[in-house]
Parts: sequence; structure tokens; C-alpha cells
Amino acid sequence: MASEDLWLSDAIQVCSPNYNARPQGDDIDLLVIHNISLPPGEFGGKFVEAFFCNQLDIGCHPYFDTIKDLRVSAHLLIERTGRLVQFVPLNQRAWHAGMSVFEERESCNDFSIGIELEGSDDVRYTKKQYHQLASVTKQIMTFFPKITDKRIVGHSDIAPGRKTDPGPSFDWPRYRQLITT
Repeated sequence: MASEDLWLSDAIQVCSPNYNARPQGDDIDLLVIHNISLPPGEFGGKFVEAFFCNQLDIGCHPYFDTIKDLRVSAHLLIERTGRLVQFVPLNQRAWHAGMSVFEERESCNDFSIGIELEGSDDVRYTKKQYHQLASVTKQIMTFFPKITDKRIVGHSDIAPGRKTDPGPSFDWPRYRQLITT
């Protein structure tokens, strides 16, 4: 990882325009786990990358018309194969959490890193995804030591009632065991 721009050296870089600078004085101290699939429930292809880069061809699927005006991103995406894609430098603010609160602090994008898993709430994640997520989490925790086990949450934890990801199919005990070994 290059210290000046905070890109992970083992990630494929696909630059999203959907980010900006973090507020000064906000330490990065939260990791948020998400899931995404485009179209919903379908895996593979380049639709997520296109979506995060504002290049989604809305003619490819009727669902895409419902999200055509959204401008979102995540720092990282872990595909079902374990492929790691980085869209935003870790020191910048990705637009992944939306309206959110953690420990009475609003706007979690200001102080968090967002990782998307290619998946859905009701489909098990792959072994490769868990191993890649654990590896990336350990790297992030090294660079941002204020991110501890207690400061790793699901999107549903910071936006309850609005978001459900990573969903009941995410095996938190398995993931936590992987990041401590």
C-alpha cells in the first residue's frame, strides 16, 4: 500500500468519482460491511463496477432504471471469487453508508471504511470472500489501529430499519475468528 494515497497493493484499482475528502480531525475508526448484487440476486459481471463509476447501462436490466440517479461507492468490493477491487483511497470518504449513526455519531462515511461483498442477505458468502475479507480487515486494522473488533459493523447496524446488509447469511463468528488468527 502506498502511504501517500492509501491504495491496497493487492487490489485491482478502479477509480470511482463518487468520493470526497474526509472532514479534518475525523479519525478513521469504523469498518462497515455491506453486500451488493446487480441486478439484485445476480452475481458476476461488471455491473457493480459500472454502478460505482456512474457508467451503468440502464438498458441492461429494468432494475437499473430505479438506481440510475444514485451516486455511491465503497472503498472495496470483494467478489464471490475473492477478487478484490478498490474504488476509493482508504484515506478519502467513500459514499457507502448514507444516513447512518454509530455511537451517537452521525454521517459514518466521515470516519469509516466501507467494504462491499458481492452477495445478498439470503445467500451464503463464499469461502474465498471470507478469507479475502479477513486479510483485508487485518491490513486495514494495521493502518487504522482505532478500528478494533468492536468497531466492525454491518450496514444494518448503522442504518437500522433502512438497511439489512450484510444480512443473516453473513457468518459473523466465522469472520471474527478469521481476523483473530
